[in-house]
Amino acid sequence: MKAIVKIIIGSLFVILSIFGKGYGQNVSMPNNPRYDDKKYHFGFMLGINSMNFAIKPVDNLHPLDSLYGVESTPELGFNIGIVSDLRLGRFFNLRFIPSLEFGERTLNYFIKYHDNVIATTLKKVESTYIQFPLELKFKSERMTNTRAYVLTGLNYVIDLASQANKTQVNPNDIIVKLYKTDLLYEFGVGFDFYLTYFKMATELKMCYGLKDLLVHDQTLYSSGIDRLNSKIFQLSLTFE
Repeated sequence: MKAIVKIIIGSLFVILSIFGKGYGQNVSMPNNPRYDDKKYHFGFMLGINSMNFAIKPVDNLHPLDSLYGVESTPELGFNIGIVSDLRLGRFFNLRFIPSLEFGERTLNYFIKYHDNVIATTLKKVESTYIQFPLELKFKSERMTNTRAYVLTGLNYVIDLASQANKTQVNPNDIIVKLYKTDLLYEFGVGFDFYLTYFKMATELKMCYGLKDLLVHDQTLYSSGIDRLNSKIFQLSLTFE
């Protein structure tokens, strides 16, 4: 996974440097000036992500004698998708970008053992999301070959790696189970760059899960958590 992420990051920088040079040479001339008059646009998306959790612990951990706390550590992943864009007006577009997102998160549990030593137990949670985001994009005026924008929307996701229905077999290796589906609220900002034959955009987006993902199966690793919500940061390039 980490090797693939490094390849994706390297590719993004190479693409940005190549097209950035070509873009800079023609900045005074508008490229494809009637591009935004088209009713529909299609393309593809490549990106990287940082998956994390927003954790709300139970009000009182003291009854759980061995569990002292829990934290989340983000991990890098990548995503690919297909862009469908509908022009609603001069400044508004409706976007649908079905995509695949791969990543993982680490839960750090601070546990007190019988010898009063507090140790950290790590539980990695992998996710493979099929995403169906529907976004409203608000654009600024075009400045020669550049345009800024903000977007917001909802994203329905299905986790193909979910183990919500898996039976706990080994008591020494308890699984942290997450539900299979989630609904994310998204907010992002970006810049469109109009090139000679197509448009490229760079985009930063935050996604917040609205659903408690944790399966509360009364194990040590779920009893100390009241709510567990997704929190995902995405950096992506789109080509349309």
